[in-house]
Amino acid sequence: MIAVMTAVNWLSAKDLIETFGTIGLILIVFVESGLLPVPLPGDSILVLAGAFCATNKAGDPHLNLAAVVIGTLIAAIVGAQLGFALGHRYGTRLFKPEARIFKTAYLERAQEFFDRRGPRAVVVARFVPVVRTVVPMLAGAGHMPLRKFATANLIGAVLWTVGISMLGYGLGKSISIDKYILPIVAVIIVASLIPPYLEYRRHKRTQVSGN
Repeated sequence: MIAVMTAVNWLSAKDLIETFGTIGLILIVFVESGLLPVPLPGDSILVLAGAFCATNKAGDPHLNLAAVVIGTLIAAIVGAQLGFALGHRYGTRLFKPEARIFKTAYLERAQEFFDRRGPRAVVVARFVPVVRTVVPMLAGAGHMPLRKFATANLIGAVLWTVGISMLGYGLGKSISIDKYILPIVAVIIVASLIPPYLEYRRHKRTQVSGN
């Protein structure tokens, strides 16, 4: 087992699926949804898992679409809720007035941010690697209302897991998706960054006009 863990390429979605199957896919989504901000190929593994549900290409694993969609959806929801709970319970202990990184002022800004744009941020963060892991903890530490977070978490999890895996399923029927996985994921991430960028531009214009 240790040999398998060390031999697998943890940044390769195909290697991870071939080695660990649907269970491994679900665990990766669970961890990346709110527990450990480590570089895991969450977006590409969902696209590729969807494609492997649609194809019977020789040499590729064949996954069950219902197991992939339902399993990753539940893992995404539960993982983020756990991250929120951990942030709510322990997050404030990390912040000190004199700290270099975890300053109390940053936590206060986070609280203000989640009061104003929390639900939208939780949904958009689903599509940005590492950010999707940190946001649930930060929302918990910033005391975002549980009901608002749970609603946004559900919406974001559905759009991310179901949306991306079904995108992979559709593409898997027509192209050899493993050849285009990186550009597909890049397009998904860039598209998800457009709304927060527009919001940032609007906020800056409001500040300038206010001065």
